[in-house]
Amino acid sequence: MGIVAFVAFGVSLSMDAFAISMVKGLTMKKLSWGWTLVIALFFGGFQFLMPVAGYLLGVQFQSYITAIDHWIAFVLLAFIGGKMIWESLHECTCEKRQEEQELEHLDIKELFILAIATSIDALAVGITFAFLSVNIIEASLVIGIVTFIICVGGVLIGHLFGTKFEKGAQILGGTVLVLMGLKILLEHLGILTL
Repeated sequence: MGIVAFVAFGVSLSMDAFAISMVKGLTMKKLSWGWTLVIALFFGGFQFLMPVAGYLLGVQFQSYITAIDHWIAFVLLAFIGGKMIWESLHECTCEKRQEEQELEHLDIKELFILAIATSIDALAVGITFAFLSVNIIEASLVIGIVTFIICVGGVLIGHLFGTKFEKGAQILGGTVLVLMGLKILLEHLGILTL
């Protein structure tokens, strides 16, 4: 398996992270290159680490991981998306909340959970790579770099639309996360095939 195949894996695995990066960009009132890079590093970093972890786990845990990965992703994405929708519908007018919005606070814990949720499939790919005797460091590095680049683009695209459609951007973002979680769950249960 060569670098072209690894790039294809990277593009495929990064689509969920791309969508969430767009959601993060939608909710930014002012574009921050620092935060854009942090978001892309989280997603790219996890897309690098998870195949390595999957490779190391190997075949012994494959049935356990693939049996529940879709449920984990669904719960995490639905929770965070629901939280975003709830917060946008129940905006607090207190000074602290207004200051947080003005400072464009980036929730690192939330970003960590989102990065895990979107990279669980990369864990399963790493397990598959163990069967194929793939150079896991090379493969994971390419996947991580591709994801990083795609996520930077996602934040920029999301911000572009977020500034034009600021009202309701957070509701839209939360809805996208919930629907992505539902899509992952339905695909793994065989109800939805795309």
